[in-house]
Amino acid sequence: MIDLNHGSGFQYERPDRAPGIGIAVNAAIDAALIERNRAEPPRHYVSTSGLGRECLRQIQYDYLAVPKDEGREFESKTLRIFEAGHRAEDVVAAWLRAAGFDLRTARSDGRQFGFSALDGRFCGHIDGCLVGGPVAMAYPALWENKALGAASWKEVVKRGVVLAKPVYAAQIALYQAYLELPNPALFTALNRDTLELHCELVAFDASLAQRASDRAVQVVRASEAEELLPRAAMDRTSAVCRGGRSAGEWYPSCAWQDRCWRTAR
Repeated sequence: MIDLNHGSGFQYERPDRAPGIGIAVNAAIDAALIERNRAEPPRHYVSTSGLGRECLRQIQYDYLAVPKDEGREFESKTLRIFEAGHRAEDVVAAWLRAAGFDLRTARSDGRQFGFSALDGRFCGHIDGCLVGGPVAMAYPALWENKALGAASWKEVVKRGVVLAKPVYAAQIALYQAYLELPNPALFTALNRDTLELHCELVAFDASLAQRASDRAVQVVRASEAEELLPRAAMDRTSAVCRGGRSAGEWYPSCAWQDRCWRTAR
């Protein structure tokens, strides 16, 4: 009989067990992800994905492709999550099609459906459009999908996307407005941990779409005039800057907080 007692040398998870090849493989992958991200050309337009953020200055820095603070570039862990979210979109799309939905996600040339305004300085690309299916709902309908960690997913299930994720709600409203899809959108959220799928219909909020669109105009015009838009926070300890949860909402850490607070206003 094999002796698995402490000190026998036959334990599977001994404290002195060699780390194996995993560290080297993951390091190589992380380095490749970071290099690929750095090689991507910056966007030169206001994106719908960020217009729901609270801070106009943060949106402006993003639009102008201002270099991020040293040490605040996307970490490899974040890049992995981004890629997993993108691939989750394909998974959920395949599930919807298998269920009998007529889902259109790309044009005949392979490009995503989307819109461009302000001479190309304000753009957005949708996940897809449902033009028919086995479920009783109004068609055509915008389809928007997100892959979320367990905590965020549970919050969306509990409160609904409009209350739980205002940034997503603004994005959905803009797509409905600019692509003339006023029917309730189908929002799906995939739990990355359990692969449970949350689905809800999101009514078109014209006033939210207008407010978000006005913000895009404000960012573009201020940038053309070389005016720096105001920051949302009164001090640097705000969750809007440092990241964290405040008033029931979670904020990612701002990538330009050092630059921002070096300015006089």
